[in-house]
Amino acid sequence: MSVSAEPTSVDPRRNGSVPADTGAARTDTLRPHAEHAFADELVALAAQDDRPRPARWRLSPWAVATYLLGGTLPDGTVITPKYVGPRRVVEVAVTTLATDRALLLLGVPGTAKTWVSEHLAAAVSGDSTLLVQGTAGTPEEAIRYGWNYARLLAHGPSRDALVPSPVMRAMAEGRTARVEELTRIPADVQDSLITILSEKTLPIPELGQEVQAVRGFNLIATANDRDRGVNELSSALRRRFNTVVLPLPETPEAEVDIVTRRVEQLGRSLDLPAVPDGVDEIRRVVTVFRELRDGLTADGRTKLKSPSGTLSTAEAISVVTGGLALAAHFGDGVLRAGDVAAGVLGAVVRDPAADRVVWQEYLETVVRERDGWSDFYRACREAGA
Repeated sequence: MSVSAEPTSVDPRRNGSVPADTGAARTDTLRPHAEHAFADELVALAAQDDRPRPARWRLSPWAVATYLLGGTLPDGTVITPKYVGPRRVVEVAVTTLATDRALLLLGVPGTAKTWVSEHLAAAVSGDSTLLVQGTAGTPEEAIRYGWNYARLLAHGPSRDALVPSPVMRAMAEGRTARVEELTRIPADVQDSLITILSEKTLPIPELGQEVQAVRGFNLIATANDRDRGVNELSSALRRRFNTVVLPLPETPEAEVDIVTRRVEQLGRSLDLPAVPDGVDEIRRVVTVFRELRDGLTADGRTKLKSPSGTLSTAEAISVVTGGLALAAHFGDGVLRAGDVAAGVLGAVVRDPAADRVVWQEYLETVVRERDGWSDFYRACREAGA
């Protein structure tokens, strides 16, 4: 016997966000979901989108890619880029979701895996909230289903006592489910996805029933390749995914652009100063992170030791946002070296013993000798004093 969960709609009032005509979120929402924050762009794309759409997709694959990569529509509407990176990476990811294969976004920390996952789900299904957060303690019920134990004890196993997981709801409603940090989930729990992804069926043996996925269902998982060896995917499960690797930004200019755009978005929600006043400091933070990450100075002349941390683009965004907050609340609103120095130190020195040696060596041999960086050198020395 096959059953379907009752279709449910996401009520934006539950989390304080409203899909207003302008796409703006209510002022009391710190971080609205993508489908609410960019509602105006999604509406504009849907109105202009005359290409074929897979079953239950809100947009065509072309429009989904345009939503992520940005562009200008025929009516002049500007779609802001959500992902700055190789176009082919996005096209392969979107195409995968249009097939019967699930999508695995793989990359080092800070390569926007979660960000891309959320925006893909928002553009495809109009709902990015069908999410399973993977941890070492994630139970099988988070992927399959659980039970309302009060009803279970009172009336025994029944459909009313069953609590569907986000994956189960996505199957029944033909939507996109998300599983974050798949390799953090115990291997036996991971493997509960095999039947779901291969047979597109979720058995409920307690009821002698099953939930069959309707057209439109698919799943996006993310995994951190620094977690290799933690809970490796079985070969059977890996075959059910098409893996797309999200690379680090290829050039310093691309990374500066990513950091600037994201900090601007965060800054608006936090009422922080405009980013253009701090572009020089953003460029410095990105340069420091890239050089230490690559183990080589930008000019290729000096080899460097790399610290234990990842020094990702996401961490650069965090450092700059924190610096802007310092400038706004304890300065004149202009981002300067002293505002980012402590954040850079905190990002680089994760291991107090080994990383501090790496940082001091970099500071004295590279930063100290670099033209125009004397203020940054002094600020970093003071931050580490």
